[in-house]
Amino acid sequence: MIQKFEFQELDLKGAYLIKSFHATDIRGGFIKDYNVDTFMDNGIDHELKEVFYTISKRGVIRALHFQLVKQQAKLVRCVSGHVYDVIADLRPDSPTYGQWRGFHLTGDNTLSLLVPQYFGHGYLVLEDSIVSYKCGEVFYGEGDSGIMYNDPDLAIEWPFEEIGGEQNLIISEKDLNLMSFKEYSQLEVL
Repeated sequence: MIQKFEFQELDLKGAYLIKSFHATDIRGGFIKDYNVDTFMDNGIDHELKEVFYTISKRGVIRALHFQLVKQQAKLVRCVSGHVYDVIADLRPDSPTYGQWRGFHLTGDNTLSLLVPQYFGHGYLVLEDSIVSYKCGEVFYGEGDSGIMYNDPDLAIEWPFEEIGGEQNLIISEKDLNLMSFKEYSQLEVL
């Protein structure tokens, strides 16, 4: 069975849900989640500068991360396991500023999410997972930032019931001390 790439632009302009190229036969399978020519043919200019993976246990939450400088567009895919992946539009001049969308990414569904520059990105791990990031900019530690997962203004509806409740979250010290959406909105760099 062969399935070609499928690109679905989301209502948050510039963000895409992408079904990867996937082929299976009696030996197993083959997945291609990025091809520069295919992406360009579909109007997506995503130059790769860095690739990394996160390995996370069920219950981990990675808040809405972004870089304040050297913005990173990201192509994100759950290689194994299951995450509830969230993006938020943080472009002040956008008609969808402050809106978020959530998607179930799994190792089985081979969906990727193209997260544009100036978007926040995070996820809740529903099963032990490995997540791949193909970034359009290298990590820049001095600009690393984010917004709290439970920010009342963004009001993200995380599926905490799937990990037995919010009390079962595993969260880093860094993510416990991120800014609020209000604080982000008042930054001078915007």
